[in-house]
Amino acid sequence: MKIAFYVFSASGNTRKVCGRIADELIGRGNEVSVFSIAKNAKIQPPAEFDAVCIAYPVHGFNAPVPVLNFAKSLQSGRGKGYYIVKTSGEPLSLNDDSSRVLRRIMARHDYIFKGEFHYVMPYNMIFRHSDKMAALMWRAACNVIPSDAGIIAASADKSKFEDVGGAAKAARKVFAVEHVGMPLLGRFYRVDEAKCLHCEKCVRVCPVGNISVKDGKIAFGKNCVGCSACAFNCPVDAVRTGILNKWKVNGAYDFGAESPDDATETDVCAYCHKAYMEYFASHGVKIAPAKE
Repeated sequence: MKIAFYVFSASGNTRKVCGRIADELIGRGNEVSVFSIAKNAKIQPPAEFDAVCIAYPVHGFNAPVPVLNFAKSLQSGRGKGYYIVKTSGEPLSLNDDSSRVLRRIMARHDYIFKGEFHYVMPYNMIFRHSDKMAALMWRAACNVIPSDAGIIAASADKSKFEDVGGAAKAARKVFAVEHVGMPLLGRFYRVDEAKCLHCEKCVRVCPVGNISVKDGKIAFGKNCVGCSACAFNCPVDAVRTGILNKWKVNGAYDFGAESPDDATETDVCAYCHKAYMEYFASHGVKIAPAKE
């Protein structure tokens, strides 16, 4: 079976998950192609594949604008099935309704929703998770990816989250303001010229082409979607994200720096601690009680 992944990923965490799923599918004899949802990215249309997966990191309990625009650009799916792969920094049920608008758009284009897979991966905004937390998250994802890949390979239906709670619906609607707010907030992004190497990596990684070089300086445009790819990937932490600066995270996570095998409750962050513990337990990750 030929399977396509269309991936929007700023920090690389969502792409990492999709890469692992793709490896599992290839190991089962499938042909897999992974494409980036980004400005000017070269992709093959879904019509050329037997199954489609659309992947994104949750932005404010919603799918990011570029993912929605990608879905709007598609031709008729003629009843083709598709899956959603999403990542978020916390395992809260508030994320359950994030794909609703995306699903509506895909339905209008005659694609049939087959299911959604949700993985918890480290934040690239709000705060930086520890390397131990990153290792635990990656272990949890790897534990369930084989069975998830099996569902995709078999074109089977998965739970469609039909009973989404009212809180999740409300969160999606309230935080959708990000879609109109980020283009404004993004105009106040700047680089610290004293630190900037002028390597232009921020220009290259911006998925919507919102960053350019003008008169030898980095300039931010009016189309920011708040993905934080520029701030996260800057090699010298020179990007300043306006009023969001205290929340930004810089630098890729090292998922292999710490082993999850000796984790205790103290290694799980205090923020949403109970939810993380439940998520790890449900994904086969053993965490020992805190040491006395």
